[in-house]
Amino acid sequence: MAGPLISFLTDFGGESAPAICRGVMLGIAPDVRILDLNHGVRKFSVRDGAFLLARAVAFLPVGVHLAVVDPGVGTTRRGIAVRVGRGDLLVGPDNGLLQPAARVLGGITAAHELANAGLFLPHVSTTFHGRDVFAPVAAHLADGTALADVGPPIAPDALVDLRLPEPVARSGGLDTAVLFIDSFGNVRLAGQPEDLAALVNGPLEPGRRFRISAVAIGAGGLEVTWQSTFGEVAPAASLLYDDADYGGLALAVNQGSAAERYGLEIDTPVRIEPAPR
Repeated sequence: MAGPLISFLTDFGGESAPAICRGVMLGIAPDVRILDLNHGVRKFSVRDGAFLLARAVAFLPVGVHLAVVDPGVGTTRRGIAVRVGRGDLLVGPDNGLLQPAARVLGGITAAHELANAGLFLPHVSTTFHGRDVFAPVAAHLADGTALADVGPPIAPDALVDLRLPEPVARSGGLDTAVLFIDSFGNVRLAGQPEDLAALVNGPLEPGRRFRISAVAIGAGGLEVTWQSTFGEVAPAASLLYDDADYGGLALAVNQGSAAERYGLEIDTPVRIEPAPR
């Protein structure tokens, strides 16, 4: 039989830190399966880590999900482990990183502070809790340790929360915001294709035109077409599309960076309206 699953997401980059953490987990739970989700999260960006984790977990089997984007390492911020409605356990710092993913998986049903030093490595540094605290606890949980054994319970509403922007339909348009910018410069926006379909009172047909407004874009905004994929427009042309990687609306430039061209950043407010046909 396959061993228990631990998914693993950090901002550690391509150095040895992720491998060291994997080694710690395998030393505690040799049969565990470790799935590396992403170690290229933008440095210190709890917000980006929360987005990427939330967009991934629904596609994973039930398991332990370890996430470490922890600019407060070594301070009084808590380490936590939480159980969610689907049955998964999430482990990481109490800085909001886990909250969006927990909501995707049915909400937090129990939360505990990581306080049982018997589950940590013998020496706990002040700067590498990913190795010394979070990875060992995740491995012990995957190996069958009870959630209650990691430390005292915490009321779920006492945890640090993080809410990603939500779209709002208003006055014939959709008020949204930038959720994430990937390495290609594609801009993920809050909202679903169904939100735009509601604006036009019908299906989203390729070539349907929309106007995008944002402060950085300037007066008059930007007219783009809805398309099914990048190659439906010429190189350097813009498009709106249904993002298959992360689910939801996205703005792209075919073979270019929409974020750079239009000066869009995380949380930039954006408005989308149907353009005259």
